[in-house]
Amino acid sequence: MTADFRELRVNMVDTQIRTTDVTDLAVLDAFLAVPREEFVPAQRRELAYIDEDQVLAETAEGVRYLMEPSPAARLVQLALVKKQDVVLDIGCGTGYLAAVLSQLASSVIALESNPDFVAAATEKLQTLGCDNVVVVSGELTAGYAKEAPFDVIIIEGAVDFVPEALQAQLRDGGRLVAIEGQGNMGVAHIYVKEDGIVSRRGVFNAAVKLLPGFSRSAEFVF
Repeated sequence: MTADFRELRVNMVDTQIRTTDVTDLAVLDAFLAVPREEFVPAQRRELAYIDEDQVLAETAEGVRYLMEPSPAARLVQLALVKKQDVVLDIGCGTGYLAAVLSQLASSVIALESNPDFVAAATEKLQTLGCDNVVVVSGELTAGYAKEAPFDVIIIEGAVDFVPEALQAQLRDGGRLVAIEGQGNMGVAHIYVKEDGIVSRRGVFNAAVKLLPGFSRSAEFVF
């Protein structure tokens, strides 16, 4: 039996996203508008809406995932994306969250280090008519300084640290959102730049998969 993806998408929003304190109607509408099944491997399409991280591919840097719906939506809501905002989406993978953000922002720069994902995201976003998204290739931890500053920066995956280079790319009044810490130790933080000073606060707990490149190197213990 062929899955009714529209019904699955509505169910995802109603049972996974609304129930975890996502109340912003624009955010809810954005997640309703984007076909999540289009951004996962073909063999996983009918599993696209389950409440867990989806494996996208095993890469040379490590396994890459599509973040599960609830923490992704909570991060987007936390970022307070406005219609006039320019957003940097770091680690866009196949482009799902960039498509969601395109519903909310003026423009989105989707940064990806894996060339296969760059090609896949570019094709998929063009096919879906996300004309305000540009997929660019580069090192994730370096951000995209040539188009900075940004109103919003969002990191797609858990990180051990948020590089100062990314914080420096925020516009005054800009927000950066990321989940710091691995496994059950993960906490979503928001960084806000005001008068050139970046402040940070934790907002909610979230366990999502690590984004390769953002883990601290193990230190020797004597």
